[in-house]
Amino acid sequence: MKKYCVLYNPLSNNKRGEAETEKLKELLSDCELTFHDMTKLESLSEFYESVPEGVSVVISGGDGTMHRFINAVSGCELNRDVYYFASGTGNDFLKDIGKEKGTELVLINKYITDLPVVEVNGKKYKFLNNVGFGIDGYCCEIGDKKRAAGKQKINYTAIAIGGLLGGYKRVKATVTIDGVTRYYKNVWLAPTMNGRYVGGGMMACPEQDRLCEDKKISVMVMYHPSKLKTLTVFPSIFKGEHVKHTEMVEQYKGYEVEVEFDKPTALQIDGETIVGVTKYKAWATPEYRKASIKELEAAK
Repeated sequence: MKKYCVLYNPLSNNKRGEAETEKLKELLSDCELTFHDMTKLESLSEFYESVPEGVSVVISGGDGTMHRFINAVSGCELNRDVYYFASGTGNDFLKDIGKEKGTELVLINKYITDLPVVEVNGKKYKFLNNVGFGIDGYCCEIGDKKRAAGKQKINYTAIAIGGLLGGYKRVKATVTIDGVTRYYKNVWLAPTMNGRYVGGGMMACPEQDRLCEDKKISVMVMYHPSKLKTLTVFPSIFKGEHVKHTEMVEQYKGYEVEVEFDKPTALQIDGETIVGVTKYKAWATPEYRKASIKELEAAK
């Protein structure tokens, strides 16, 4: 009989995480399951390392839950099969790999190794999907406030539209990719992507491949002075068609990315919000970062 240790986040899916996780009892009815509340574990890394040999680990939650797990065990050897069961609100990872929520376990070992890193306010984090800076960070900030006020269903699309109409204040941005710096005014979005999706389904970088051999990450900048023009184009981001509007959307790939705004703005990392940020720096996993430096030096 196959054995699974299920780590779940009761706060995911607007505090319905535990109830959603219960679906595993039916899905894996012929297996032995043990359930553990991630929020009550003193040390997630120590708990992970204590899981007996031969027992697989299941992470149940959304993108934020995955973010917490990969950073908690970043110093651990991933010598167990780790599966993901989507039971959260944000499912950019699941959408990116073409799976449906709550229907199956997904083996994720290959997706959670060699992850890129972002530094914000002097602290480093691995990220699975993206680092969102701009209106997507604003949406997460407003969504968090609504959730704290007791609202159960958060409509991020409606929040984004409200931001486009005036809630979000555009910024000037300095964007540096592998040592090349570009300057922008009237910036709405400037995310760095490991996958294609950000903010609950926006296909920011349609060509980004999280399993690409060179491990490069992508940057997308959306900028324009007109709210009306931006509001007209913005819905196309859900199909990745915004990139056709080259007069207001630019994309780049690289090993090292630094984005700086001229005023504090909310930022999100895999759905986890950090407010009042002016800049972030992201780079490919350290091994590829070293290779990129050699590559860039050779090109000079």
